[in-house]
Amino acid sequence: MPHQPTRTTLLVLCSALLLTLVAINWSPLLTLDEDVARTTHRWAVRDRGLTQTFRVLTDWVWDPVTMRLLCAGVALWLVWKRAAWWTALWLLVTCAVAAVVQQAVKAGVARHRPVWPDPVDSARYAAFPSGHAMTATVVCGLLLWLIRQHGVRGPRWYGAVALAVVSVLGVGLTRIWLGVHWFSDVLGGWLFGALVVACAVLVHERHRRSRVRA
Repeated sequence: MPHQPTRTTLLVLCSALLLTLVAINWSPLLTLDEDVARTTHRWAVRDRGLTQTFRVLTDWVWDPVTMRLLCAGVALWLVWKRAAWWTALWLLVTCAVAAVVQQAVKAGVARHRPVWPDPVDSARYAAFPSGHAMTATVVCGLLLWLIRQHGVRGPRWYGAVALAVVSVLGVGLTRIWLGVHWFSDVLGGWLFGALVVACAVLVHERHRRSRVRA
């Protein structure tokens, strides 16, 4: 993967830039966040049926616990079917590192969530970055990479990509729609999640190359 370090560097720069803009309360970003939040909250209050559907999706289908359980299931499959102990451990450790990074950034930025007089949902902890968006990005990114490494091509590959894209974008939409995150929180979750995946892939590739040399 000759371009992987370049992509990782780009993700580092983008994540650092967004983190800085959020931390200093950059006015144009705050204005964008507020405009998006007011619009989507108005829609959420008006369309209660869709809002309830989004609550089910965000609380059960795309919830971070569900995503991490999916990773744990894949890790068990790797050990049982492939005897790929190192890859299974790599998968689990990456998910754990992502959770630590997420909570550390949340604590460091300590950004408040949107507040509404008529909320349609609630959430705990600080807002930036979105834990749902970050976890979905990490899990879907890692699993897509593993699927590709195991030779999946054609319709099955395109189906997996479509499912991952719908999950990552969909969970971000639900968090904004339900009024528990700003748009930049979700964007931060996507960026930090992609950065974790890129770093994890570099680690896995270096480990594989060192085994080949050995």
